[in-house]
Amino acid sequence: MTAWIILPVSLSAFSITGIWIVYAMAVMNHHVCPVENWTYNVTCTEETAKPGFPKTCCTLQDIPLISKCGSFPPESCLFSLIGNVGAFMVVMVCLLRYAQVIEHSHCCWTNTSALVSGCTNALGLVMVGNFQVDHAKTLHYVGAGVAFPPGCSSCACSAC
Repeated sequence: MTAWIILPVSLSAFSITGIWIVYAMAVMNHHVCPVENWTYNVTCTEETAKPGFPKTCCTLQDIPLISKCGSFPPESCLFSLIGNVGAFMVVMVCLLRYAQVIEHSHCCWTNTSALVSGCTNALGLVMVGNFQVDHAKTLHYVGAGVAFPPGCSSCACSAC
């Protein structure tokens, strides 16, 4: 069972690395502005951006939020992949933790609650990844609302 410790570590490493790659792709494709550009203009003329360089004239629509970075192809495809694979890994971590707690102690309601909330979190992650904020805003925000609170409670309930 000790080899399974790789799964939660790889979930974190995969998710963090993937989100940064999506951000870099969005910046280079001129879909968002870089984080270090804190000078946002109310009005910008249509600029002729140089390929491979970030935008220089940024509006509030270009702020690099995580969901905004994954709104347009090709980075939206990678964003969906990260959401789906991450959701699968979350379910695997929850199932393994559930089995580990049952093996070492009694079956308790907090363990079952952690499993249910972890799987609910995974469902929300799939929704967030597959419904981009610029194209299906309501479903994206519902997915975020379904993912975040159960994810927090899953972490809190997993210690039985």
